[in-house]
Amino acid sequence: MIVGGFVAHTCPVNHRCLFLTFLVAGLAASGCSKKIGDGCSTNIDCAQDGTRICDLSQPGGYCTEDGCTNDSCPSESICVRFFDQKYATTSCSPELPCPTADQVCVEQGAAASPPNQFCVPAASERRFCAEKCGSDGDCRGGYSCQAAGTYGSLALLKDPVEAQNAKFCSPTPKPSP
Repeated sequence: MIVGGFVAHTCPVNHRCLFLTFLVAGLAASGCSKKIGDGCSTNIDCAQDGTRICDLSQPGGYCTEDGCTNDSCPSESICVRFFDQKYATTSCSPELPCPTADQVCVEQGAAASPPNQFCVPAASERRFCAEKCGSDGDCRGGYSCQAAGTYGSLALLKDPVEAQNAKFCSPTPKPSP
């Protein structure tokens, strides 16, 4: 009810009403505390306003934003392009690009010498915000600091040099048998 330009309380001022008011306010505020890369079990864990999702395909869940651009991720994160490696076809390299314009050359695993690069369809691309890092210590347990350009990923940043040197937290790769 509005009285003289002010909203009047509909319940009498008592401890129970005040407690409920602070409880609701506290729950709403706590929903904003997750950042990109934090663990989660539902989308609401990441953002109650629907701006972030919980990627449950990652160990312990991973708060992220889907469909990012080169400048849409929060400051603690970068936009990473992921390509489905199951569609890898011919080998490629900077000197030997993919045969068609609708393919992208990506690393199919950790950086190696010589590189293990293959062409994948550009249409298999998915973009997600990922937590930036400088070393493994910047990532939560079970995650390590990976260079963009490995495991079918490429950073999407305005500055090409920054994109080439970008690192992000991703699940720690399991050793090969």
